[in-house]
Amino acid sequence: MTSEKNEILKNNLDYTLFSWSKQAGQNPINVERAKGVYVYDREGKRYIDFSSQLMNVNIGHGHPAISEAVLQQMKEVSFVYPGMITKARGELGKKLAEISPGNLTKTFFTLAGADAVENAIKLARVYTGRHKIIAQYRSYHGATYAAMSAGGDPRKFAIDSQGMPNIIHIENPYFYRCPWGSKTPEKCTEMAVEQLERIIQFENPDSVAAIILEGESGSSGCIKYPVGYWQKVKAIADKYGILAIDDEVMSGFGRTGKWFAIEHFGVEPDIICMAKGLTSGYIPLGGIIVDEKIAKHFDEIPLPLGLTYSAHPVCCAAALATIKVYEEENLLENAEKMGNYMDEKMKHLIQKHPSIGDYRNTGLFGVIELVKNRKTKKPITPWNAKPDKMEITNRIATHIRESGMFTFVRWNWIFMAPPLCITKEQIDEGLEIISGAISIADEYCY
Repeated sequence: MTSEKNEILKNNLDYTLFSWSKQAGQNPINVERAKGVYVYDREGKRYIDFSSQLMNVNIGHGHPAISEAVLQQMKEVSFVYPGMITKARGELGKKLAEISPGNLTKTFFTLAGADAVENAIKLARVYTGRHKIIAQYRSYHGATYAAMSAGGDPRKFAIDSQGMPNIIHIENPYFYRCPWGSKTPEKCTEMAVEQLERIIQFENPDSVAAIILEGESGSSGCIKYPVGYWQKVKAIADKYGILAIDDEVMSGFGRTGKWFAIEHFGVEPDIICMAKGLTSGYIPLGGIIVDEKIAKHFDEIPLPLGLTYSAHPVCCAAALATIKVYEEENLLENAEKMGNYMDEKMKHLIQKHPSIGDYRNTGLFGVIELVKNRKTKKPITPWNAKPDKMEITNRIATHIRESGMFTFVRWNWIFMAPPLCITKEQIDEGLEIISGAISIADEYCY
């Protein structure tokens, strides 16, 4: 067993590359199996998955319904080119139209979130005849060129000089660290939308094709939109004939207690980008669903989008099975219920730990923001910190892993987005580990 474990480690280190990190010194978890909210390594150690890997394994690990659906589809047909149709493709498109808000009725299928965003941007430009895209600085839309350019994540700096042109960035209505020093969420909204409209006017409204926002902020810190923000952004977009693209790649499919996070705001976007929870990460699949007016625009002219694996039948079958699991196991309701439970438990942790500056959560989509001083809000680790400034974060991340948890730790944020099937007992287990990690941050408070 030790020999096999070492061979697996050697093959991975010698012959594969790892995302977002230097390649030397890697110490990856050597996974053997996973079930529910737990992942097990080849030494038998159990890790509670408190971020659903990358906020995508929404139904939990190892659900048999997905493997059964995939096997059955592969027995029938494993691949056809996108100009042919399959039962799974049509049924999935119909189901997505049923659960999507408003008149979003037709889906173009991709393989991931990044290429969903790429195709949404392309489609918006072709449909409107305009070229500029407005996005937020504190956002992430994927790692391909256009998606990375649209996002504001600092990981794009390595390719900044080759990024896609005509992306215009705006400030987030990040009330905890409001760029305008607002004293109320409502004022923060007001200042943010004033900036948005001012920039649209500066950039020439007739040149702006789309505004792209996450349904709810994800890896940029789960920044919650203050009251009225999404609604006012959509009103401004409509005023100038600009499309509203809603990136639900991370926040969709029950993560916030709704099928899509934008439903919390009563807004109907023109395009939704989706992936991750669509298949719960079991098989790659993404897509963009568009409203009727966009779909009809291409009734008599060619749709300039194409992918070899668009509407892959096996992926579509996996997605249908996944959506059925959400419905039959009431996972959207459980996300809301367990999110409320986590909120209550966090009240105790906030009182216990002086380093907790802010806690933001919707459903099971949350983050703890750690600071050295609650009054000054100085973060324990600066945004986009260099390696020599990461001591506290590294200590916290090490404690979490050694304590038997996998979750996303970034700068001064600890993310909490467990699978939607989680129980109260498992939330207690996870928060106990996180509390121990936060005690490290408390050492640096003043």
